[in-house]
Amino acid sequence: MLHVTRDAGEKHGNATLNATRAKVRAHRARLRAQGLRPIQIWVPDVRAASFRAEAHRQSQAVASSRQAHDDQSFIDAVSDA
Repeated sequence: MLHVTRDAGEKHGNATLNATRAKVRAHRARLRAQGLRPIQIWVPDVRAASFRAEAHRQSQAVASSRQAHDDQSFIDAVSDA
């Protein structure tokens, strides 16, 4: 029941809920027919303050390391810029 709340049928009526489920089911069937399969992945929430703080901490650690110049040279060499 991904993205569907239990009381959705009460709020919108069972007919609407069933129609929505049928559309989603058909959409997923078309994707599977194309050789695709659904997966769920979890990624860091880049909007979270804790993520920003940790990213900043790590970037400061890299920038202040003895190898900072060599590290940046490597990044520049492998970048498409």
